[in-house]
Amino acid sequence: MNADDTVPATRARITITEIARRAGVSVPTVSRVVNGRSDVSPGTRARVEDLLRLHGYRKRPAASRTRAALLDLVFNDLDSPWAVEIIRGVEEVAHAAGVGTVVSAIHGRSGDAREWMRNLRARASDGVILVTSALEPTLHEQLRILGVPLVVVDPMGSPAVETPTIGAANWAGGLAATEHLLSLGHRRIGLIAGPPRLLCSRARYDGYRAALEAAGLAVDETLVVPGDFRPESGFTGCTALLGLAEPPTAVFAASDQMALGAIEALRRRGLRAPEDMSVVGFDDLPEVRWSAPPLTTVRQPLADMGKLAARTVLSLARGERPDSPRVELGTELVVRSSTAPPRVAS
Repeated sequence: MNADDTVPATRARITITEIARRAGVSVPTVSRVVNGRSDVSPGTRARVEDLLRLHGYRKRPAASRTRAALLDLVFNDLDSPWAVEIIRGVEEVAHAAGVGTVVSAIHGRSGDAREWMRNLRARASDGVILVTSALEPTLHEQLRILGVPLVVVDPMGSPAVETPTIGAANWAGGLAATEHLLSLGHRRIGLIAGPPRLLCSRARYDGYRAALEAAGLAVDETLVVPGDFRPESGFTGCTALLGLAEPPTAVFAASDQMALGAIEALRRRGLRAPEDMSVVGFDDLPEVRWSAPPLTTVRQPLADMGKLAARTVLSLARGERPDSPRVELGTELVVRSSTAPPRVAS
């Protein structure tokens, strides 16, 4: 049997998945080319069309309706206004591109993640945005085999080198928050830290430490308490700091929600911010400008992070590559009324 004799059998078996693998693009990208959509780069389109012709691929008869383009947006949990800001940014870009958004929470449980993967496979998603979550290596491999592009926002641990990540300048934000408190005259500055498994938490701690060391102060580990970004952990952490023989005069909470929990801990002891303790948060969620007192915080551009993640995953789905695999958006200190110089002992 000569080489030509094998062509009809090969043509009968070729699938979009195999075309995508050979072209080095995602399955949705091949689908776009097959369906004549315009949102594919010229180079990628030419490469896919060459393979389609080579293998004699024939488009299946049209179904009763065309599958909608979809993005999967996956969180660990959805119980935070922080998540709402990310969703708002992703949805703005997706809507403008005519793409639907499917929002899921996997709650850190492998069973939920596997169920999500089964659903994703059934709906043929065009791309995945993973936010402060981790997937098992086998699920990452399944995404790769399916040819579904992945972008990670605020990664947990170190993602694969080829996976694009979007974050904020967390180290600079932690530095700015602590330098602000130092500039007011505070020297005993507590930290309610975020989950250590998150790179953003570790970067905020490192910024806090760098500011203290630059001021000639050693980090007092008794002033560093754990948190999980939720208000309850801010309340618990601040209560622990207030119980010290010499409490701090100021606290940097690594999230706005923890900062609000800290202010509530002060209130329940008959104390106030900033008169008895200055408090700085991180995020600049919409509600903190209306808290009592309005919260000094570090603004991270959450909606912009969502927008950039959506633009990046859509460009990957078109067969394009990002200019840089790691992007950090700038943070900014926003000074309001929850910080002041320390009270002078009478």
